[in-house]
Amino acid sequence: MVASFCLSPRYRLDDELPWLEGIDPSRNYWIMVNGDKNLTVALPGLVVSSKSELKQAIQQFRSLQPGEQMTLTRIASNFTIHCIGSNCYAVEAEINNALVWHLFDRETLDSLLMTAHPDWQCAPKDIELGRKLLLRSFEQMAATKG
Repeated sequence: MVASFCLSPRYRLDDELPWLEGIDPSRNYWIMVNGDKNLTVALPGLVVSSKSELKQAIQQFRSLQPGEQMTLTRIASNFTIHCIGSNCYAVEAEINNALVWHLFDRETLDSLLMTAHPDWQCAPKDIELGRKLLLRSFEQMAATKG
């Protein structure tokens, strides 16, 4: 079976079609690819330990120039923000074993990154998204015998 190829739209806060399912307590951004509720991915988000660290990350993001990128490190993974143009940023994710770049405008990605603020709390309904991610991790094979 051939994996399907997904083209991700450019997500904006004022989109007519809903694309953000929610943001879980671990700051994962739950995105419905192409607005499809059956194809939802959890993009790792920014996590910081202090307000000064948040300020530094936001300043770094806002200073990105076309062609530049910034890599943010999480406990178990990294994610990279690519600056494509003056108001276009890409965040990588793997879907159906294919690398997909989710495109965001500056305002949208800035808003998502702001959820890293130490005082931010997710919506009560989004706590379930965190549980869903935990269940997904239990379904994956931890080690293989070689």
